[in-house]
Amino acid sequence: MKIVKRFLAIVSLLLIVFAAGCSTSKSSTTKNSSSATATAKARSLDAIKKSGTIKIGVFSDKKPFGYVDDKGKYQGYDVYFANRLAKDLGVKVKYVSVDPASRVEYLTSAKVDIILANFTVTDERAKQVDFALPYMKVALGVVSPSNQLISDVDALEGKTLIVGKGTTAETYFEKHYPKVNLLKFDQYSEAYQALLDGRGDALSTDNTEVLAWALENKGYEVGITSLGDTDTIAPAVQKGNTELLDWINDEIKSLGDENFFHEDYDKTLAPVYGDAAKADDLVVESGEVD
Repeated sequence: MKIVKRFLAIVSLLLIVFAAGCSTSKSSTTKNSSSATATAKARSLDAIKKSGTIKIGVFSDKKPFGYVDDKGKYQGYDVYFANRLAKDLGVKVKYVSVDPASRVEYLTSAKVDIILANFTVTDERAKQVDFALPYMKVALGVVSPSNQLISDVDALEGKTLIVGKGTTAETYFEKHYPKVNLLKFDQYSEAYQALLDGRGDALSTDNTEVLAWALENKGYEVGITSLGDTDTIAPAVQKGNTELLDWINDEIKSLGDENFFHEDYDKTLAPVYGDAAKADDLVVESGEVD
């Protein structure tokens, strides 16, 4: 009997030790997980200057706003602006390629200092990042094959519409047109390839972008040129990075004095749009929307 009691006591002790170990392990795992998801601290303006480099997130496949050319260099409307920011800050720029759905995460994890990736300002995004003054205005557009042109949004019901994940197009159609089947992609290059392959009936993103794409791809037209509200596009920084935000806002106001964004348009967008668009319909100077 004594042996049995002693055996039971040992088993009980082992169970207590095991349970304590599991609890510690679980607590440690939870703590590590929490730390991993916490927002990484953004670099201050002074830290950026001292490092000699600013990290800016841009698209690499959204011509003519942010893309990589045949020589491997970043080009486009957003990139032209980013180059000027770096120059006036007195640092070099390191470009980081982002996709639509990763823009917020690249700021919260401090992988970049600024996002300049055709970032439309929305109330939901403004809860997660801080937007500077706008430098462009935009609405949604829909591009489709010319021989099966979609010119009315109601005609999309029951059809497949291609959109980018994490874009305003995705949000808009999910909210207002739930009967439209959405085919979603991370990269714009993948989305446009899907349209070319016939995997969708149409594609929706910013009207400025679909117009540029249709001009360079024969057999496709923008049947819906403006959908939803007119929104603005602006640089974004990590939430609470007020020092960098204020500097960008002052820069945008200052650049307005020299009509910088019209110059940007002439250099990067006019060669693509030609007479199909006007600078004043897209460009915002000094952060002031007409």
